Amino acid sequence: MSDVQQRIDDLVKQNDILLFMKGTASFPQCGFSGRAVQILKACGIDAKAIKTVNILEDDAIRTGIKEYSNWPTIPQFYLKGEFIGGSDIMMEMYESGELQTLLGAPAA
Repeated sequence: MSDVQQRIDDLVKQNDILLFMKGTASFPQCGFSGRAVQILKACGIDAKAIKTVNILEDDAIRTGIKEYSNWPTIPQFYLKGEFIGGSDIMMEMYESGELQTLLGAPAA
């Protein structure tokens, strides 16, 4: 495993709620990343509880995360070490109530 893959793996394993995104939870820098944060907030997750990794600040992570997850787009959401998906999948799961169940939040 390369150094970048090891860094990503450590982040995934050490953070229960992890979002690789463009920007930060308080200042998303793309619409999809902003939507992912809003979905988590709508599930009752405090923005401070979301560990975010701004891929715009680290080209190695920006490229490496796509390889790590075998998923071509950003944002990428991980819950308790498991890759959940991007903002479209998060929205589908939110609308069905599945995401709230995974997060232990009340259904909308």
